[in-house]
Amino acid sequence: MSCCGQKRNENRQQEQRRAAGAVYNYTPPKMWEDVQFEYTGKTALTVNGSITGKRYRFEHTGSKLVIDYRDAAGMTGIPVLRKVK
Repeated sequence: MSCCGQKRNENRQQEQRRAAGAVYNYTPPKMWEDVQFEYTGKTALTVNGSITGKRYRFEHTGSKLVIDYRDAAGMTGIPVLRKVK
């Protein structure tokens, strides 16, 4: 028969093992709306978002993509992209 102290330690160890293997998929709520950009260049363009690291691929002239609001400020510095209202 085990005593209470051993059972407590066993429960604590099980809890620690569960916590160590836990994966948290927390997505914070969006603070602003995402922004649409149009590509005006002549060939395809791939841009990595400066904040999210997400890859945005504009296939041809006139391609429009919705860009995460966190990456939008960096996109405004690219001459061949224009913000769509």
